[in-house]
Amino acid sequence: MGEDATTRRKDAHLDLVTSQEVEPSAPRTLLDCVHLVHCAMPELSLDEVDTSAELFGKRLSLPLVITAMTGGTERAGAVNRELASLAERHAVAFGVGSQRAMAEAGERAASFRVRDVAPSAVVIGNIGVRQAAELGVDGVRRLSEAIGADGMALHLNPAQELIQPEGDRDFRGGYQLTAALAKAYGDRLLVKETGCGLSPEVARRLVDCGVRALDVSGLGGTSFLRVEQLRASGAAAEVGVQLAGWGIPTAASVASVRRAVGPGVKLIASGGIRTGLEAAKAVALGADLAGMALPLLRALNAGGSEAAAQALEVFSSVLRRALLLTGSRSLAELRKRPVVLTGELKAWLAAL
Repeated sequence: MGEDATTRRKDAHLDLVTSQEVEPSAPRTLLDCVHLVHCAMPELSLDEVDTSAELFGKRLSLPLVITAMTGGTERAGAVNRELASLAERHAVAFGVGSQRAMAEAGERAASFRVRDVAPSAVVIGNIGVRQAAELGVDGVRRLSEAIGADGMALHLNPAQELIQPEGDRDFRGGYQLTAALAKAYGDRLLVKETGCGLSPEVARRLVDCGVRALDVSGLGGTSFLRVEQLRASGAAAEVGVQLAGWGIPTAASVASVRRAVGPGVKLIASGGIRTGLEAAKAVALGADLAGMALPLLRALNAGGSEAAAQALEVFSSVLRRALLLTGSRSLAELRKRPVVLTGELKAWLAAL
């Protein structure tokens, strides 16, 4: 695949996620099946509520990662810089999109470099399994060092690749590669799905490989199967239509993975997190942080940096109030509060 094809694909992704319906219509996160218990006498001041979290040795004011979205073109670079600047101002984490484009052509590196606008923020690099195998551990390390990343995300996207006409078809050797990267990166390796969720079995095997940070990226948010289907035509598009709802809903993935791996693994809940209340529900299910991209990207696209900042402020305000209304002074206290699970989520958790 040539440079022009990569550039066209990256800009097409941005066009689609900002202008098309790229979230699954029927399957959902199942966070609507999660109910926090109201505390009418919280005995707390809102000023006492602490929403701070930690990732890769740095303190965050909110348990939030602005998750990987783009990179590789001039337009994508502008988006990365705006969102990274937002992360810096609000002390949250920021992840770049896949650095495959950067690995293919070094001149694209500028679109992933954000340290000048985010000197102290947590910045997370990003590469897919197949590209990481081709680059080797040293090649992956060079990608992360080139952008001054605090940690590196290894993304898993077999479903998306299978819809892309130019995508990968061979997914063997993933665990062996992950173990090598975990040995090299230690706690600074993050393994993340891309919208189809992590199962407890896969999560356990990743932890056995030495991984200590997981992002479930479950079903219910941006569907890259849907994105690829919108790019495709003919039979490839129809395959995408029929598989667009594939995956493990975010709530089911978070709760079952936490149960499977225990408390010693950093767990990020992404995939359809749209509000501070949904982030609070994810934390109550066992997540350490939430990941979100599409609402901030769309706010940025519609109203610039001011609109994106306002969207983040609303997220923060709702999260803080959700903690107070459950009688929780901190995220750790919220994880100890009772939570009511209903409907389809109960069936998923019984099966997983």
